[in-house]
Amino acid sequence: MRITISGSPGSGTTSLGKALAERHNLRYLSAGEVFRGLAKEHGMDLAAFGRLAEENPEIDLKIDARQKEIGEASDDIILEGRLAGWMVENADLKILLYASPDCRAERIAERESLTPEEACAATIDREACEAARYMEYYEIDITDPSPYDIVINSETFSQEEVIAIAESVMAIVSAKKN
Repeated sequence: MRITISGSPGSGTTSLGKALAERHNLRYLSAGEVFRGLAKEHGMDLAAFGRLAEENPEIDLKIDARQKEIGEASDDIILEGRLAGWMVENADLKILLYASPDCRAERIAERESLTPEEACAATIDREACEAARYMEYYEIDITDPSPYDIVINSETFSQEEVIAIAESVMAIVSAKKN
């Protein structure tokens, strides 16, 4: 099964992707981890690296092309990233996670040892930067949920409940395929 998981920073995409991959013996590929790794290699935080990516389209284009290529050519994989649902057109299941900006800022603050205010400011900056790039490069409105099969509110449901919902939908999709 080929699954994409997308959502804004702090919505729980990485947690869901890793949990599903482990529970179902699927390969896991994260565009965010690739992006964070590149930021670290450049000695930059995510906001600064995002601005660099704004000036150097080849950064995003390379990450996105690689994820699309791997995703469309692989079976038994979970691709997690903001554009995964848009890029991997032949996915069997496209999941979008949602959580409010305040909830996401709290999660990011905890994860990255920031204050909620710092996390909120950095997230707003990062999201605006990404939205502009995605529109410029691909004419994709990242706020448009239309390519997704299901939207799950990860603020309303616990992490285990989000996983259970995703697994239920996976079972339905799997049954339809067979």
